[in-house]
Amino acid sequence: MTEQVAYPQIRIVPARLLSPSTIERLLNGICDLGKVRRLVLNGPRLPAEVPYGPAKGIPNPHEGRKTIKVKGEDVPLQVQVGVIICELPNDQVIPEIKEICDRVFTEFSYQIQKGRFMKSIPTTTDYARYGPEMDETLLGMTDVKGKGCPIIIQGGK
Repeated sequence: MTEQVAYPQIRIVPARLLSPSTIERLLNGICDLGKVRRLVLNGPRLPAEVPYGPAKGIPNPHEGRKTIKVKGEDVPLQVQVGVIICELPNDQVIPEIKEICDRVFTEFSYQIQKGRFMKSIPTTTDYARYGPEMDETLLGMTDVKGKGCPIIIQGGK
């Protein structure tokens, strides 16, 4: 059995849900560091069609469901981002991320919390989706309701 390394994780919690332009600026700033192992965007789901009720199946127009550009790649937003979770190689990156957040979040407050927010061992869903020899960077990144795969943006060199 391989030894698990406990990488530090932080959770960025803004005081409100983020617009696509704000999350685009934040992600580009964080990705430009080239020091983040994994990143998860959490928030309420933005389905393309109304999922239930009398309007089921009708297109669901929402200004938060856009495609943003992160490091030159198109990233379709499927959630209205309320929390950003980052796994870092070490604690020295936290002040740099705080500096980026201070530049982006000028009109509202935010918190950076340190702790364990991502799974560290494979779940049944991870095993079913990726198999027994899964890449550890995909661990806990499976959306049970999602049909797609996680979006992987290559880090800087």
